[in-house]
Amino acid sequence: MKNYQSMDHFWMPFTANRAFKNAPRIIERAEGVWLHNDRGDKILDATAGLWCVNAGHGRRQIAEAMGQQAMKLDYTSPFNLGHDIGFEFAERLVKYTPENLNRVFFANSGSEAVESALKIALAYQNARGKGGKYRFIGREKAYHGVNFGGISVGGLTPNRKGFGPLLPVDHLPHTLDLSRNAFSKGLPEHGIEKALELENLVQFHGAETIAAVIVEPVSGAGGVVLPPIGYLKKLREICTRHDILLIFDEVITGWGRLGAPFASQKFDVEPDMITSAKGITNGVAPMGAVFVRDEIYDTVVNAAPEGTIEFFHGYTYSAHPVSCAAGLATLDIYESEGLLERASGEIGEYFEAALHSLKGEPGIVDVRNCGLVAAVQYAAPDGSLVGPKIMQRCYEKGLSVRAVGDIIAFSPPLIIEKEHIDQIVDTLGSIAREMFA
Repeated sequence: MKNYQSMDHFWMPFTANRAFKNAPRIIERAEGVWLHNDRGDKILDATAGLWCVNAGHGRRQIAEAMGQQAMKLDYTSPFNLGHDIGFEFAERLVKYTPENLNRVFFANSGSEAVESALKIALAYQNARGKGGKYRFIGREKAYHGVNFGGISVGGLTPNRKGFGPLLPVDHLPHTLDLSRNAFSKGLPEHGIEKALELENLVQFHGAETIAAVIVEPVSGAGGVVLPPIGYLKKLREICTRHDILLIFDEVITGWGRLGAPFASQKFDVEPDMITSAKGITNGVAPMGAVFVRDEIYDTVVNAAPEGTIEFFHGYTYSAHPVSCAAGLATLDIYESEGLLERASGEIGEYFEAALHSLKGEPGIVDVRNCGLVAAVQYAAPDGSLVGPKIMQRCYEKGLSVRAVGDIIAFSPPLIIEKEHIDQIVDTLGSIAREMFA
C-alpha cells in the first residue's frame, strides 16, 4: 500500500527517472519466482531480481537467521574487533572456492569487491618490490561496478563517459561475434584468438607495468557475452607467463548461475582472485567478498612490520554480522537443495532448448546461453532501439526481464521449473510476432 505522497525525493539508480515516475512499476511483495505489483499482477521474475536472488524470494530460513543475529549481535566494528560469525562465514565460503583461494576480504557489494581486488593487486605488487606494476587491463562490454576503479576497468561507455580522468587502464576486445557464433548453445566455438590481444597489450605497455587483468567469465550487463572455447585458459596462460595477476569478476556468475559454485570451476581455470556478491546472500542483505590466493595474502601481510596494519583498506560494514547470518543461511539452502549444480542438469538443458526454439522468430538475430543465464538479441528492420519496448511489453504480459540495448537478458532463480521457462519462451515469441511480423 502506498505510504508516500510524492515520488520526487527518491533519485533512482540506473533508471530513466522522469519516464519511470510518469508510468511507475511498483513491486509490493515477492515469493519464490514471482513478483506481485501494486495493481495485483503476478509477474515472473526472469532475472532473479538483479542477477542475485538465486534461491528465490521470501526464504524464511534467511529472514529468521537475520532476525536472530540482530538480537544477538547487530553490529560491532570490524576494525580491530572480531565476531565469531564473520570467521565462520569466511571458513564456509572457501569450501566452494578454487583450491588456492582461501582468504576472504569482505565488502558490501560487487562494486566494492572489485575496488578491493584492484587495491589488493596493487598492494601485492608493492609488497614484493614491483611497484612499477600499476596498470590494469579490462575488457570492452565489461561491467565491474560503479566506483572509480570499476568504471576504469569496465568497458561500458555510458558508465565511463563524463566521469574522467580514470585509472591507467587498457582494454581487451569483447568476444561477441554474431557473424560466426550466432545461436551458439553453450560456449561459442569461434574467438579464442581474441585472447591473444592480451599478448599484444603486454608487448605494448610492458609486462613490468601491468598489475592485473580483470574479466567477467561471462559478461552480464554488457549483454551476456560468453567466452569462446579455450579463451579463459589462454588468458590464464598469458598472465602466468608474464607475472600478471588474473582477476575473475564473478559477481554474476558465482553461486550456481552456470551449474557450479563459480565459473572458475565450470571452465576449469583458476584465477588469482575472484570477486563475489549478489547470490552470496541470495540478495537479501548487502554483502560482497574478494577470494584471494594464499600467496597474495601472505606476501602483503608479511611485508608489513609486526603489529602494524598490513592493508589500509576496509568498510564500516565489512563482514556485517547480520549479512553474515544471511549468507550462512543461504549456503545452507544451496547445499540442502542442490542449487549450485542444478543449472548444469536437466533444467539447464531444458532452458537451453526452449530458448533456442525461438530461432526463426521475426526480429530475433541471436540466442546465447550457458547454465541459467541467457540472452535473446533483436534487430528492428529500421535499426531503431527496441530492447526497452520489449522489456515493457514483457512486464505488461507478466514477465520481468532486463534490457541491455536490443538484448534481453535472463538469469532466473535457480529454483525455476519447466512451466516457468515455457512462460518465458511463449511470451518472447508472441512479442516478436506482434512487433516484427
